[in-house]
Amino acid sequence: MTARFSGKTALVTGAGSGLGRAIALAFAAEGANVVVAGRTAATLDETVALAQRAGCGGDAVAITADVSRSEDVRALVRESVERFGSLDAAVNNAGVFRGGAPVAELPENDWRTLLDINVTGVLLSMQAEIDAMRTQEGGGAIVNISANLGAHRRIPGVAGYIASKAAVSALTRAAAVDHIQDGVRINAVSPGPAATTMSLLPGESDAERAVRMKDESPLGRVSTVDEVAAAVLYLASADAASVVGSDLVIDGGASA
Repeated sequence: MTARFSGKTALVTGAGSGLGRAIALAFAAEGANVVVAGRTAATLDETVALAQRAGCGGDAVAITADVSRSEDVRALVRESVERFGSLDAAVNNAGVFRGGAPVAELPENDWRTLLDINVTGVLLSMQAEIDAMRTQEGGGAIVNISANLGAHRRIPGVAGYIASKAAVSALTRAAAVDHIQDGVRINAVSPGPAATTMSLLPGESDAERAVRMKDESPLGRVSTVDEVAAAVLYLASADAASVVGSDLVIDGGASA
């Protein structure tokens, strides 16, 4: 591993499990001080323990926050800066999935939950992150986690999720144009099915998913969480200094 983020601070929301945890650990492995955020303290503490056991160069701290609440997000960013002195990279990964119904039967509560967390949560997070980054020397980088379902691909029965993630992709591009002159680079990563519980069908095992993906994905498998994390770290790093407003799809060719 390199040390691209040595002395830097990275914030990852939704870092208690799955992709968020993998991204947080990848930042830690490259020397960053990592703030892991989410709504469940116990799983965040597990992520911190994993980062510390790995013997990484930076520090790791857990902060509970609900990204759909502006006061939580403002406090999260403020505590991150107070703890480590800067906020150099932020990954807005917190999100939920609701599906299984066509538009005509989409429950209103599911719709509101998807918008509150997947869209408003990203907006509120970016607002707080941008305010911190544009006041510090060197600015910062933000990576929003969208999905291949949305701006890139549609399937039946998940319209609410698709709409929310399409909004994340559009919001990312608009914010990138608005704030690059502030020294804040903003991009998105849009994964397809990855090796997390979110890509499992109800009652499906990992082995059964592997069989299904041989037919559903041109690549023939799900992406690993490390593959997605590597793309996120690239966009957050100086290696991507001229990458602004991109939406990098990682789905094994499903939306090609």
